[in-house]
Amino acid sequence: MKQKFTILFDLDGTLIDTAPDLMNAHNHVMKKFGYPTKSTEEIRDLVGKGAGAMIGRSIWGQAKKEFSKVDNEDIKKEMVNEFVNFYGKNINNESTLIHGVKDFLKWCKEENISMAVCTNKQEYLSNDLLKKIGIYDFFEYVAGSDTFSYCKPDPRHLTSVVEILDGDINKTIMIGDSETDANAAKAAEVPIILLENGYTEKNSSEIYHNHLIKDFVGIEKIISTYL
Repeated sequence: MKQKFTILFDLDGTLIDTAPDLMNAHNHVMKKFGYPTKSTEEIRDLVGKGAGAMIGRSIWGQAKKEFSKVDNEDIKKEMVNEFVNFYGKNINNESTLIHGVKDFLKWCKEENISMAVCTNKQEYLSNDLLKKIGIYDFFEYVAGSDTFSYCKPDPRHLTSVVEILDGDINKTIMIGDSETDANAAKAAEVPIILLENGYTEKNSSEIYHNHLIKDFVGIEKIISTYL
């Protein structure tokens, strides 16, 4: 039997524009702990490495004086827990699918392409969001930041999922929006399709990629060259 082709997707900023709901959760935490809030655009630059990294990157520079008086790690953990709890209850209030996603997923199913999600969002939050926004059933596997003992940019986050799907790394492509995705794909020796204006502080030109797209409309043409 011909080996199926596999597509691995990032979640935040790739399949779904989650920034509005992440912003609301982030700003809830900032207000509660007495730090400045951020705009949606600023949040887009912070997403990609998980809740802890986002909270840490947001407050660390401006909070050194306050944090010198307390146990930094305890406060950080408390803030992350508050973020995850609030976000989990408000995960799909304003989040929307990236343009063209659902039609592309349907096309992949028709082409018998295996699909999985590799995200640095926690697994249970990822599954919940995918279900609530209506695309969970397209995927054969969802790997979050806590699924394995490693996550992106570690290439094993990608290669382990391919193995679980009984796929072939040489018949696999990654679709993501940040250097975290790109670095994982490059290390795994998997081609990467990069979405412009992703959840990253870097410009697209600064991030390794094989193909650059603005959304999922017409992406079938790229994938067809690999099948």
